[in-house]
Amino acid sequence: MSTISHDIAVSPPEDKGPTGDGNQASTRGAAFWLSYLAIVASVLLSALDLTAVSVALPTITDELHGGDKFTWVGSAYALSSTAILPLSGNFADIFGRKPVMLVSLAIFCVGSAVAGAAQDMNMLIAARTVQGIGGGSILNLTDIILSDLVPLAERGLYQGVLGLIWSFASGVGPPIGGALAEKASWRWLFYMNLPIAGVAFILVFFFLRVKTPEGSMRAKLVRVDWLGNAIIIAGSVLAVLGLTWGGAQYPWSSAKVLAPLIIGLITILAFFIYERKIPAEPAIPWEVVSNRTTIAGYIGTTIHGIVSISIIYYLPVFFQACMGASPLRSAVDALPTSLIIAPFALVCGIVVQVTKRYRLIQYIGWILIIVGFGLMTLLAPHSTVAQWVGYQVVVNVGIGLIYSGTVFPVLAPLPVSRTAAALAFYAFTRSFAQTWGITISSTILQNQLKSRLPPDFTSQFPQGLEIAYAAIPSIAGLPEPLRSQVRQAFSQSMATIWEVMIGIAGIGLLSVPLMREVQMQEKTDEKYGLSMQEKVPRPSAV
Repeated sequence: MSTISHDIAVSPPEDKGPTGDGNQASTRGAAFWLSYLAIVASVLLSALDLTAVSVALPTITDELHGGDKFTWVGSAYALSSTAILPLSGNFADIFGRKPVMLVSLAIFCVGSAVAGAAQDMNMLIAARTVQGIGGGSILNLTDIILSDLVPLAERGLYQGVLGLIWSFASGVGPPIGGALAEKASWRWLFYMNLPIAGVAFILVFFFLRVKTPEGSMRAKLVRVDWLGNAIIIAGSVLAVLGLTWGGAQYPWSSAKVLAPLIIGLITILAFFIYERKIPAEPAIPWEVVSNRTTIAGYIGTTIHGIVSISIIYYLPVFFQACMGASPLRSAVDALPTSLIIAPFALVCGIVVQVTKRYRLIQYIGWILIIVGFGLMTLLAPHSTVAQWVGYQVVVNVGIGLIYSGTVFPVLAPLPVSRTAAALAFYAFTRSFAQTWGITISSTILQNQLKSRLPPDFTSQFPQGLEIAYAAIPSIAGLPEPLRSQVRQAFSQSMATIWEVMIGIAGIGLLSVPLMREVQMQEKTDEKYGLSMQEKVPRPSAV
């Protein structure tokens, strides 16, 4: 196996592309903007579904009598959306971006319709699995298509706008989910995807005018790295299963947790060995994981996935357990998190686009994340509004800056012909890391609560594994001083999560010196660009 190559801090390898000239004119006419609108609609669709369901989950599980399977409503989506990412990138390279996006939207629609009509938890979990296949592919394809339309050196502003759309959906999704669950029916959470998906499908079908590779269907099917994709799908499913079960359904020491986790991780390692040696057209070429700057970008993406999901998932737990907030109110109290991340993702994109440098902004982002998590450890049941809002702002400014920042070092050293594969692995890394983040935080919280909660309180519950979520609804009805003691135990346990995240974020900070400032590509891959080239002046960066 070859050693990791070192980047040249001047310019990436010249990729002449199919036309051989290496100089692609910038296109910002009607075809570009309508194609970009199709991407925006697709991002909005995925983000609304992803963020709205969690708030309504208690209502859903109560109506479908599936309290013992509630974790699978989210886990099934996470499993399928993570496992499909390398395959969707492989398909995008071979069959073209537009057909794969259309199929992904159709799959997402089918999953949403079945989820809305679900009569039991098994039916809902199956539907969420189908949704995950579509949703994961949609998010992957939006990044890939954007890379076809806009060169990396000019992409910051456009990437940031997609972040704003994601933030908007993340902000309104939980209140929408809570309102529908309380005032109407949770089924509309899934049914409302259908008209949005329909609009996205129409926009993609009529206005996404990107080139499709030539060749017969049979020839394209032969080119797909079927075995490699089967290996990574099997490995990621097994690993995520182990992470999902660990501490929730089975103890971490259980063979039912350790066996799939260890086998899954070994299988993922085997995937990279296989990809390095065997297929002529690998799903993840060795080139996209073999240079210093790109690897540093993947490390930063992994760490960011862990720390960002920990605050997104577990800050509402603090509001509900320590401050007595309802699920809907906790979603509102956490709005500073969702509404701060995207504007600063946009700031990062603009700064990188204007300065043509990506390291400094990442130093700033990681330092703010570390300081912010340090402030989060000070949160207590008696914290003021100014404190819990202000602390959220500090940590999430950093999370926003890193959110869109790691894609630049990942792609900068690579030829544009490797963009789809690199972005597929980039998305896989982030998704897989988020599963680890949820697991790490859940394990810390569970272990801390077992040692900190008063015995008078824990004796009320069976010897279960997830006492945290089972305990929260009963806290408000406890007599004093037991109620204050329980809230303090939750607060101290949450502080331990934030302390661990400080250390993990430190690894992210250490990844930045590994990067080199590589000149970013100022062209796209003409093989997949706009099929209608409209020559217009290039706009300013801001």
